[in-house]
Amino acid sequence: MRVKTDFLVIGSGLAGLTMAIKASKFGEVILLSKGTLDDNNTVYAQGGIAAVTSPDDSFEQHVKDTMIAGAGMSDEDVVRKVVTAAPPYINELVEMGTHFDKLKTGDYELAKEGGHSKNRILHHKDNTGYEIHRALVEEVKQNPAITLYEEYFAIDLITQHHMGQLVKRHHADTECYGAYVLDIKQGNVKTILAKTTMLASGGAGNLYMNTTNPLSATGDGIAMTYRAKGIVDNMEFVQFHPTSLYNPGERPAFLISEAVRGFGGILRTLDGKEFMHKYDERGCLAPRDIVARAIDNEIKTSGDDHVWLDCSHLDSKSLVEHFPNIHKKCLSLNIDITKDPIPVTPAAHYICGGVKVDLNGRTSIKNLYAAGETSNTGLHGANRLASNSLLEGLVYAHWAVDHAAKNIGNIEFKEGIPDWNDEGTSHPEEMVLITQSLKEVQQIMSVYVGIVRSEVRLQRAYDRLWTIYNETESLYKQTTISKPLCELRNIINVAYLVIKHAYSRKKSVGLHYIN
Repeated sequence: MRVKTDFLVIGSGLAGLTMAIKASKFGEVILLSKGTLDDNNTVYAQGGIAAVTSPDDSFEQHVKDTMIAGAGMSDEDVVRKVVTAAPPYINELVEMGTHFDKLKTGDYELAKEGGHSKNRILHHKDNTGYEIHRALVEEVKQNPAITLYEEYFAIDLITQHHMGQLVKRHHADTECYGAYVLDIKQGNVKTILAKTTMLASGGAGNLYMNTTNPLSATGDGIAMTYRAKGIVDNMEFVQFHPTSLYNPGERPAFLISEAVRGFGGILRTLDGKEFMHKYDERGCLAPRDIVARAIDNEIKTSGDDHVWLDCSHLDSKSLVEHFPNIHKKCLSLNIDITKDPIPVTPAAHYICGGVKVDLNGRTSIKNLYAAGETSNTGLHGANRLASNSLLEGLVYAHWAVDHAAKNIGNIEFKEGIPDWNDEGTSHPEEMVLITQSLKEVQQIMSVYVGIVRSEVRLQRAYDRLWTIYNETESLYKQTTISKPLCELRNIINVAYLVIKHAYSRKKSVGLHYIN
């Protein structure tokens, strides 16, 4: 089957939905979701979206906080433009029906999180991402210019390579013509030709055994771009959220929002001692890389499995009102956060690197744009400031469509693109080959390429991964295409990039800590 569209948007989180809504003003849109519309990182985002909306705050202060958190590696021009562009886009979310918590005065009730010098986090209870996503989905579903493909998996971007031409990495003339897409329910592959393709397929938390990301976060957009010879950068900067709920066997790990520490929660060792002051003068509100390393060090030193996040000294009524979902989740495990300390441990949370884009969201491949966690804009540098991720996805989604819309009328559909060819393949006889390889990759990354690294461990990770890569590529060539096999392949590609970039950076900075 072959389909044509003006805009192909791959991913249904905040960035993808925003792209689809805005692009629908300029042409026909196909919006691709690997699972259902609710299966993405945006839905899991608890804390909120950072933006300057208070007279007590300033753009300069938000810029400064972002640069400090990014360990000086953020692009200041990008940071300044994103921060100053935020307010009108926030207003658009509100106009589309997003509800942010307000005070009795009518002003926004702004929260504070690690690394922020001011209260600037707009939020809705402790499920801000879900609330934003709800409003955007309602807008998408009533838009006749958007065709929604749920449970469709983008396998590969279509470039000159698929027409028999040699495509070299970083080549300026590489073009994207759409994507080969697997209909997961039917099991067949469709060719979707697009004048403009937009990646918003999220992160890659499932590189690791313990992650706050949904199981769908397998780095698909990053891997597809890498295979298409596009530029991918800064993959060594993997952010581990300091406080996921310690509950062995639960996957994904339940996130205990950074806003809980912003509200006054205190990190303690299992014997009740505070420890963050030993690592940073900002204590529990230090940036995530510092807090995650501190917890990791305390756990390794003590031999314990977790530390405590203590909220028992806080006003119980206000605590529950602000964090109803966290309260409910913990109660299900017989933990009353108003009285009992919460067991927490770091978990893979966010990829700061990704597909390299410019200020217009353009990748190094013509007619291919990217936004959200898939992309590397330069905003986060070596460490993302809390609640800047939703902001980045929102702003760059708008900028990408603004630029693409100016050129859409000059782009023609590419003729001569071959359909997907799976002749000679067969259904896998043993799915255990795929599931076991996935577990092995996750174990390799967790043990050797985690919060603290060394050259010896990185080399061992590469050697182990190389074997699994070769086994998987052989299986891919022989086997009928499937979502689990494609996800494994993507995870291996992204794991390789993280290891490669980590090995190349010889000095510790931000999230990359090497000893």
